[in-house]
Amino acid sequence: MNRAELIKLAENWFAEQNWKSFKFQRDTWKNYLQNKNGLLNAPTGSGKTYALWVPIVLEYIKNNPDYKTKHKKGLKAIWITPLRALSVEIEQSAKRFAEEMGTQLTVGIRTGDTSQKERAAQKRMMPDLLITTPESLQLLLSSKGYDKTFKDLNAIVIDEWHEVLGTKRGVQVELSLSRLKSISKKLKIWGISATIGNLQEAREVLLGPESVAYKNSVMIKADLKKKIDVRSIIPKKMEKFPWRGHLGLHLIAEVVPIINNSKTTLIFTNTRSQCELWFQKLMEKYPEFAGDVAMHHGSINKETRLWVEQAIRNESLKAVVCTSSLDLGVDFAPVETIIQIGGPKGVARFIQRAGRSGHQPGKQSVIYFLPTHAIELIEASALQKAVNKTVVEDRIPYLLSFDVLVQYLTTLAVSDGFFPAEIYPEIKSTFCFQAITEEQWEWVLNFITKGSQSLQAYDEYKKVEIEEDGKFKVNDKGVAMRHRLQIGTIVSDAVLTVKYMKGGFIGSIEEWFISKLKPGDVFTFAGRNLELVHIKNMQVIVRSSKSKTSKVPSWQGGRMAFSAQMSELLREEMYEAAASMEKDTEGKAKKTSEELKALKPIFERQLRESIIPKSDEFLIETFKTREGYHAIFYPFEGRFVHEALGSLLAYRISLLLPISFTLAFNDYGFELLSDQEINMEQVLDNNLFSAEFLMDDLYKSLNATEMARRKFRDVAVIAGMVFTGYPNKLIKTKHLQSNSQLLFSVFRDYEPDNLLFLQAFRETFEHQLEEGRLRQALERISHQEIVWKACEKATPFSFPIITDRLREKLTSEKVEDRIRKMLKQLEK
Repeated sequence: MNRAELIKLAENWFAEQNWKSFKFQRDTWKNYLQNKNGLLNAPTGSGKTYALWVPIVLEYIKNNPDYKTKHKKGLKAIWITPLRALSVEIEQSAKRFAEEMGTQLTVGIRTGDTSQKERAAQKRMMPDLLITTPESLQLLLSSKGYDKTFKDLNAIVIDEWHEVLGTKRGVQVELSLSRLKSISKKLKIWGISATIGNLQEAREVLLGPESVAYKNSVMIKADLKKKIDVRSIIPKKMEKFPWRGHLGLHLIAEVVPIINNSKTTLIFTNTRSQCELWFQKLMEKYPEFAGDVAMHHGSINKETRLWVEQAIRNESLKAVVCTSSLDLGVDFAPVETIIQIGGPKGVARFIQRAGRSGHQPGKQSVIYFLPTHAIELIEASALQKAVNKTVVEDRIPYLLSFDVLVQYLTTLAVSDGFFPAEIYPEIKSTFCFQAITEEQWEWVLNFITKGSQSLQAYDEYKKVEIEEDGKFKVNDKGVAMRHRLQIGTIVSDAVLTVKYMKGGFIGSIEEWFISKLKPGDVFTFAGRNLELVHIKNMQVIVRSSKSKTSKVPSWQGGRMAFSAQMSELLREEMYEAAASMEKDTEGKAKKTSEELKALKPIFERQLRESIIPKSDEFLIETFKTREGYHAIFYPFEGRFVHEALGSLLAYRISLLLPISFTLAFNDYGFELLSDQEINMEQVLDNNLFSAEFLMDDLYKSLNATEMARRKFRDVAVIAGMVFTGYPNKLIKTKHLQSNSQLLFSVFRDYEPDNLLFLQAFRETFEHQLEEGRLRQALERISHQEIVWKACEKATPFSFPIITDRLREKLTSEKVEDRIRKMLKQLEK
C-alpha cells in the first residue's frame, strides 16, 4: 500500500467513530510515514495519542501485507509516559485502533505497578507496543541481552516531554535514546509536548543537537485555539489585611453551588496537605456529599487512586479534590468544571489544569480561581491575560549531570558490559553531555571502576571491573541486584506505608513529617483522623481517632515557587493596580479587571500607610511591632529568589552594621526582622542591590555549603554511592543523610575537584537558587527608584509575609488567636 492508501484507512476509521481528523494529526501521520523524527506540540485532550499511534500501526500494515493472518511477535514500539496514571488510557486507545484495523498487535504496560508475574511473561515475549516509564526503560537496559529485545524497534514516543525536560528524568531519557539509536537502525523518535516557551530547544534535547535524527526532524504544532474561560471567585467581604492561614476554606460555601451545577468537578490544590484539609472540611460541613466526593493524591494507595479515576470516567462521582496527581493525561472526557485553589505558581500548570475541563477537541474549558488570600486575586488577573496571550514558561534542561551518567554506565555494565570507545560518542551526542571533555569522561570511568581518588581503599566503590578485552562489566551479583533496585533519578525523602493495627493499607507518607510525631498524636490522612500507635519497619501503624484536632501532613511539594513568567505578569498587574488608583483628569478611575476592582479596599488601605509601586519604583517598608523592627522588600520574584535575596541583603547589611536577622519570605517579598533598627539610609547609600560579587556573597550568605551538602544526598543516591535499602527494609533518611554527609566531607577535605562534589554546588546555584533570575532581579532593581516608606504599622502587602512566619513557629490554633489580635490592633 502507498502512503495515500494507508492514510485513507485511518481516515475511514475516524469516520466510523464519527470523528474528523485534525490537520496536525494528518501532518504527523504523513511525516512519520516518511521516516521523519519530530516533536508534536498539542494541548491536552486534542487527540495526540492517535496522532502517533495511528502511523505506527499503518507502518506495520505496510510492511506486513498479510497482517490479518500472520504476525511476527516482538517489540516494535515503546511509548514512554512520566506518569503511571496515564498508561491505562494509552493502552485502551492503542488496543482499540489496533484491533479494529484487524491487526494482531499486542499492547502491554510495564511500570512500578506491574506485577512480578506480568514482568516475567514480558521477559519471555515482549508485547508489540510497550507503555512504560523512564525508570522501567532503564531497567530493561540493565537486563542481559537487551540488544535482542530492542533490535526490531521502529518507534519510541516520549509523551508529556515538557514534564520530563528540565529534570534528571529527562537526562535519563536522553541517555536511553542514545543507546537505542545505535541498536535499532530504523528507530524513529517522537516527542509529544504541551506548550512551553522553548519548544525548539525541547526538540534539540530530545533528538540530540547535532544528530542525524535532529537533522531529519520536524516540529508540528496543533493550531487549536482552545478557549479558556477563567472565572474568579471573589469574596463578598474583602479582608483588608490578607493572610493565607485558612487556605481558602472561608470560601468553601462559594464552591458548593459550582459542584452542584456541574456533572463533574476537579478541585485542584497545590499540596497534599491542602487537599486533605479541603476534603475534610467539605465532608464536615456538607455531609450530603458523602459518597459523591473523593480525594486523589500521589500518596493514596493505588487501588483507591484507580477507583477514583474510573469513577470520574463513568460519572459516578460529583467532585474530586486532587493535587497535580491528576494534572496530566488521565483522559476524563466528562469533566465539566475545574476549580483551582490558590495561585498555581505557573502559567503552564494553570493552562494544563484548565484543559482537563472540556477535555475534547473544540470544547471550551472553564476554570474557577479561588484565592487563598485576597492578594492572590492579582495572580488571577495576571493569569487571565497570560491565558489570552499564551505566555508560557521555558523548561531549562540539565547539563553535565554526572550522577545520572554514573548510574547509566553502571546499568550498561550490569547487563552485557560496554566498551568505552563505543559508548563515548553516543554520550557526547546528547544535549546534556555535548560539552563533556576527555578528562571528565576518564574521571567517570575511573570513578565506576576504582571509586574516586579519595575512596580507592574501599572495595564497595569498585563496582565495575575491566575485563581482559577492555570491556567494562559488573560481575558481582550483589552489586548488580543493589544497582537494579536503585535505578531512577527521583530522590525523595523515604516514604513509609500507613497501615491500620488490624491490617489494611491506607497509603504512604514522607518520613520527615512522621518523624516529628510521637505515639498518641493525631494526624489527618486520606480524609481520616488517625492516631499514631508506633512506627515499625518503615510502617506507620495507626488506629482511627475521633479527636477533633489533628496535625495535617505537609509534603515537600508545598514549596513551589513562581516561575519567571508568572513573576513578570504579577509585577505588570501590580503596576496596573497602581495606575488604576490614580484618577484621570476628569476624576474617573482607569479601566481595569474585575479582580483589581475587588481589591480596591486593600489598595486604599495600602495607600494610607505606604504606596503601590509603579514600574520605575522598588518599595521598601519599615515599621516596629512588639516583635522588633521589620524591614520588608518587594521584588515580586517568587519565594526561591526571595530566599536568596533576603540572605544576600542580610549578609551585606551585617558587613556594615553588627546586626542579626530573622528572615521570612513569600512569593511577593521578604522580611528582615531584627531587635535593633536598621539605618536604612546608610544601607541604601552602600549600593546593596549590586550584582557585583554576587556568587561570592551568595556563597558566604546562604551557607551555600549546607545547601550543597543537602543537594549532595540526591547526587550520591543517584550515583549509587549510598544504598537506599531493599524494598521492605529501606534505610532511614537520617542514615542516608549522614552517609552522604560523610562522603561530602571527605571530598571537601581531600578531593575538592571531585565532579560529583562540584555538581552539588552547581545545581544548588543553578536550579535551587535560580542564580540567573537573581542576577536579573538585581539588575532590574538597580534601574528603579528605591522608595523607602517608614510606616506606623504593618501594611496590607506586608501582612501575609509576617503571618507566614508565625505559621512556621506556632500551632494553627495559636496562630489564629495571634492574628486576630494583630488584626484588631491594625483595624483601630
